[in-house]
Amino acid sequence: MAPKELKKGQKQIDSENQQTLKFYQNIILVVLSIYGLYIAYFLPGWPYYLLMAFTALIYLGCYKFMDSMVGGGMDLALPGGMAEHAKDLLLVTAIVQFLSLITNYALLIWLVVPARAFYLLWVNVLAPWFFAEPPSEMMDEKKQKKMERKMKRQQNFR
Repeated sequence: MAPKELKKGQKQIDSENQQTLKFYQNIILVVLSIYGLYIAYFLPGWPYYLLMAFTALIYLGCYKFMDSMVGGGMDLALPGGMAEHAKDLLLVTAIVQFLSLITNYALLIWLVVPARAFYLLWVNVLAPWFFAEPPSEMMDEKKQKKMERKMKRQQNFR
């Protein structure tokens, strides 16, 4: 007999959600401050400030999305949920931004995001739709005989 799975109470879920939000908030602040200080002293120019603004918008969007889920009482730790994708996007953005201090080619890592999105689209939507079995046409005997008579009439009519 398998042991009973314990359910989390809403208080515990809220506590874990607040810890998760605080963790990602710290990641955002640390990476943005390091990147901001670096470009302020070593890389003057508008492309770097544009990159910083772009990543700040991604951080803000992901964080607000997770915060809205917490406000709705949802669990951010659920596997396979939308919060998982938001957390992944936030982490990929932080890694890319930090590695872009070393080389600008690190920005190519961002190509993982649309590749993952296409993979999820293919696995969850497109492949089942393309490779679905056609619906079986099960007719009862009355409908089958009626259809045969109709076909016979059409053949005789021609």
